[in-house]
Amino acid sequence: MSDYTDELIGHITQNGFIWGPEPEIYDGLSGFYTYGPMGKLLKNKLEDVMRDVFKENKYYEVEAPLIMPEQVWEASGHLETFVDPMVLCSQCEGSFRADKLIEEKTDIETADGFSDAELLETLDEHDINCPSCGGRFEDEINDYNLMMGTEVAGQQAYNRPETATTTYLPFKRYWRFFRKQFPIKVFQIGKAFRNEISPRQHVLRLREFTQAEGQIFVPPSMKNDWDEYDFIKDEQVPLWTAAQQNDDKEYAWMTIEEARSDNILTSDAFAWCLNVAFDLFTSIGIPEDRIRLREHTDDEKAHYARDAWDVEIKLDSFGWTEVCGVHDRTDYDLKKHEEHSNEDMEVTTHDGESVMPHILEIAFGTDRPVFAVLDIFFDEDDGELHIPKHIAPVDAAVFPLVSKEGLPEIAEEIYRQLHEQRFDVEYDDSGSIGKRYARNDAKGTAICVTVDFDTKDEDTVTMRDRVTEEQVRVEIEELGDRLEEWLYTDIPFEELGEPV
Repeated sequence: MSDYTDELIGHITQNGFIWGPEPEIYDGLSGFYTYGPMGKLLKNKLEDVMRDVFKENKYYEVEAPLIMPEQVWEASGHLETFVDPMVLCSQCEGSFRADKLIEEKTDIETADGFSDAELLETLDEHDINCPSCGGRFEDEINDYNLMMGTEVAGQQAYNRPETATTTYLPFKRYWRFFRKQFPIKVFQIGKAFRNEISPRQHVLRLREFTQAEGQIFVPPSMKNDWDEYDFIKDEQVPLWTAAQQNDDKEYAWMTIEEARSDNILTSDAFAWCLNVAFDLFTSIGIPEDRIRLREHTDDEKAHYARDAWDVEIKLDSFGWTEVCGVHDRTDYDLKKHEEHSNEDMEVTTHDGESVMPHILEIAFGTDRPVFAVLDIFFDEDDGELHIPKHIAPVDAAVFPLVSKEGLPEIAEEIYRQLHEQRFDVEYDDSGSIGKRYARNDAKGTAICVTVDFDTKDEDTVTMRDRVTEEQVRVEIEELGDRLEEWLYTDIPFEELGEPV
């Protein structure tokens, strides 16, 4: 790892964001991490923003079981095809995922479409050896199944490797709930499990992770009769097409309408989904110039996918990193479950038409966006986290200037008042005011509120902006309103109160 990455991980460990691999006291098991108090607050904020984006676009949230019987995963194809290419070290017998090892050690950005022969050739050409001992790899690629098995009442079952399949299974229930009308939009946020070969890169590759997926069930005829397309057709998005990749060209910004006119995107509904995915990441505060939408090349696209794109974010630590997949899965999944369950998955519309809907999917995890925010907004020079204020793990920290003369009591009351107004707030009376500011700057706290001697006479407090260090004086009874304005609008900080 780079010096920057080491310093970043040290910072987020020391300041209570992410700890591990866990359990640390037993030397840790790779791929498992604990979110500390600051990390869990940040993760909650990101997931809340993502929920808002889905809900704004008329998705309903569902929650399905983590464990499903074996026949579900046989039907979905996971038991047969959910495999990674593994190489073994000839000396220490360590196992590693070949394509990701190549991406880490070379300038090759996508190796997951390589054949076994291409993987071995690339490992040899770039002289890539075992990261653990430096030994040579065996001249063979092994298929490694990622499913985590378990047993329920004597029946073979598996922890879900993604949330998508468990979201598809109640389709007939959705059909009745949505009053037999398309499109049907649902999303799910929850745990998934993959027995990764050799997870590295901190929380970018986990064995237990939080996944979020939005699914749309839509008749094929509706894909280009999409009511919401007109609202987004003029939006600009950064597209990196398969043709550009093959010609070694950079991604380019274009409107959704331009992409549709040039047949870069296969349908109006899919274009709309891709724009929603872009919004998911800009809404949490990822800068637009750090995002690109990369089309899958022919050799990496799943056989059932009519269209497939990834959302990638440029990290300071690990470069361009895939954080989301957007897929037109056609009717593949429902047909497979119809075949294995003997349940008819076709439905009849109010017009009497029998329909096997297609599925348009936005699939991502929330751990990678959390890491992306920490990576992008960590200032290595001053050791601060300049996290966007609307997702700051702590909205406000309340300080009494000194621990006497009734100031702590007033500060405690303000703390309770802000908590009742549903802010994430901390109380801190330890150390000098400068040290308290520094602690909260390191954690990315949005605002510091100081109760001083003037507070007793004027019923006012000082608000300090973490980024600019500007301060304004605000009346206590207006503090919650001013804080909400600052977090969720573009009001200039100096307009919140009287400058200090």
